[in-house]
Amino acid sequence: MPERGRPPSVAGKVMAILDAFALGGVRLNLSEICRRAGLPLATGHRLVGELVAGGFLERVPDGTYRIGTRLWRIGSQAPAVTGLRELALPHMEDLYEATHDNVQLAVMRDGEALFVERLRGTRSVPLLTQVGSTLPLHTTGVGKVLLAYAPEEVREAILAQGLERHAPRTITDPGELRRCLERVRSNGFALTRDEMSMGAASVGVPVRDGRGVVVAALSLVTHTRSADIRRLLPPLTTAARALSRDVAAHWRSGPVAIADEAGPVPEPPSTVRKLSS
Repeated sequence: MPERGRPPSVAGKVMAILDAFALGGVRLNLSEICRRAGLPLATGHRLVGELVAGGFLERVPDGTYRIGTRLWRIGSQAPAVTGLRELALPHMEDLYEATHDNVQLAVMRDGEALFVERLRGTRSVPLLTQVGSTLPLHTTGVGKVLLAYAPEEVREAILAQGLERHAPRTITDPGELRRCLERVRSNGFALTRDEMSMGAASVGVPVRDGRGVVVAALSLVTHTRSADIRRLLPPLTTAARALSRDVAAHWRSGPVAIADEAGPVPEPPSTVRKLSS
């Protein structure tokens, strides 16, 4: 943040523009970018134009903007995220083939669930997530897993911030969520139904490092009506255990590196990882 009374530098303005896309919304128009970045329209128009010319943003035919290929290439090289994604992808692909449901991998970052990889089928339930996007911890299967196994002081700080309602079945009472998280730790998995969006259910399980510390969460997302835990949980836990073994053996960056070094890694702007059902 700039010092009080001093105008933000050009670099600060550019960072504010890029950070506007981290708040959610794959495509933003110029007014939305300037509002999120706190910039006058004329300043935003000039800087956005320069970012487009440099390949850091792309202008879509409908007049909106999205993250550009050049920025995605730079961000995707963050070592902590890249290492975890590379280890996880084979297990996620096997899990998709076994279930034909959406598969997601997330870590905790700044009190939210940061999605570092996802696979979705063409006939699967629609997803709100993009690679590099975040969702609230209390509304998602991966988020509940990450929150359940977080240090108590972290968990209580997040609960103290308030629990926003996103769907009719979102848990907004801190006491109820604490009991839910106790069940997650007892059962080893989290289940959500219509808590982030209507019609979607998710089952999440922990991914651990060599010390047994939960460093990520893996989930399946499916239609609420077909969310049969007896069908979903066995292949999900098998994949998570296999990934945990790989993490213990090969992943050196760890969760601290993700929190400190790796900003959101955007989805490739012209491609989406999508699998046929």
